[in-house]
Amino acid sequence: MTAVPHPRSEAASARSGRLSLAVALLCGALGAAVALLSTRQRWSEGTATVAGGAFPLTAKGSDVTGLPAALAIVGLAALVAVFAVRRAGRFAVSALLALAGAGIMTAALLGATDGSALDEQAAKASGDTTATVASFSHTAWPYAAAVGGALILLAGLLALRYGRLWPAMSGRYERDGTPRPRRAARPVDPDRPEDMWKALDRGEDPTGMDPA
Repeated sequence: MTAVPHPRSEAASARSGRLSLAVALLCGALGAAVALLSTRQRWSEGTATVAGGAFPLTAKGSDVTGLPAALAIVGLAALVAVFAVRRAGRFAVSALLALAGAGIMTAALLGATDGSALDEQAAKASGDTTATVASFSHTAWPYAAAVGGALILLAGLLALRYGRLWPAMSGRYERDGTPRPRRAARPVDPDRPEDMWKALDRGEDPTGMDPA
């Protein structure tokens, strides 16, 4: 015997689905925006020794690593694609969303201590390929990018947990993926002229007679 879902449990599931959807959308969009913005800011600074003395150097996030920006775009695409797929496809896209967030966090935290971009600038400024940057320091922007990645990761985890309760882009298909049956056309009433005209517009014979 099939158990009938309790109305209260269905209402609770619907509320959980709506709440998780709103939080995931907010976290995903905000996280991607923070990650993209952070990569355009100054991540590290230092000095290089040249003939005239110390030469100041700075490096933006995009100079240090291109992964956070690229993964933020992937995360945005995955967040939209969650609503275009179902079942296994939705699970796979949700996992991709979570992995994009985790990747941003990892790349940002590693980039906070990466001085290779400044070393390249020091080598160019001094004309010595073996020159390295001195007095290296970093800003808070790499950690801001990591926070953006954490928000995208949270959106992916919410999609993995509650994605089955979220709606899809097209409402014309049932949960099993089969098209919903169309309603049967109402019989044409010969005493109603508007019904006759509607039947003609549909390409039907309003008299109901088969062509010879």
